Amino acid sequence: MDHKRLTQLLKDLRAGKLDVPHAVARLRSLPFEELGFASLDHHRSIRQGFPEVILCEGKTKAQVVAIARSLLKKGGPLLATRAEPEIAKALVRLDRRAVYSELARTVVIQLRPPAGKGDILIVTAGTADIPVAEEARITAEVMGSRVEVLYDVGVAGIHRLLSRTHRLQRARVLVVAAGMDGVLPSVIGGLVDRPVVAVPTSRGYGASFGGLAALLTMLNSCAAGVGVMNIDNGFGAGCLAHRINMLGEQ
Repeated sequence: MDHKRLTQLLKDLRAGKLDVPHAVARLRSLPFEELGFASLDHHRSIRQGFPEVILCEGKTKAQVVAIARSLLKKGGPLLATRAEPEIAKALVRLDRRAVYSELARTVVIQLRPPAGKGDILIVTAGTADIPVAEEARITAEVMGSRVEVLYDVGVAGIHRLLSRTHRLQRARVLVVAAGMDGVLPSVIGGLVDRPVVAVPTSRGYGASFGGLAALLTMLNSCAAGVGVMNIDNGFGAGCLAHRINMLGEQ
């Protein structure tokens, strides 16, 4: 944390040299905490509406716990993604409020219930796509959106989807996860006038190339209003859907 800049800002505020809106604007670029292996952005919630999220993948258990401990001291909700069981257990030991989803590989610590605003609908083509969809759901919910899910309604049995057309059209924003041929977001994009966040998943046989086939299908969608995330990026999809959803709550 840059203590000198923060101290000067407080002095200017008390002396009337700075009004509150300008003080908040200056705080947006202030403190971070240096841990040696990480520089924690404690003012991300001021700039972006939610604290820094821990990507556990590639980090040691000790590093994740140290980051989580520091973030929790600031009093915000905590979201950790790509958390394997051992790291999840360590976070539960750190704070008994921690909730681990083995399916989504997320750990959430909340001080209060989420706001549950708006209407996000998360859809999957198949059951195998649910882990990515669950990462998106948990992300959007902990950030404050109301989320519903509609799973296993892919194009191999298109009647399953078409029977829920009214629900699709009612959502404020949709997240659609699909592997294999990755066609579902295009189909939904042709049925609704709402933003569609497409998430290719790595589910599929050899020629799917770990989700690359689905990614290319979605990037080449003929339906208007479809945006595409990276392969298996449920977190990114949930975050983007939440931000779109909150535009209607301003």
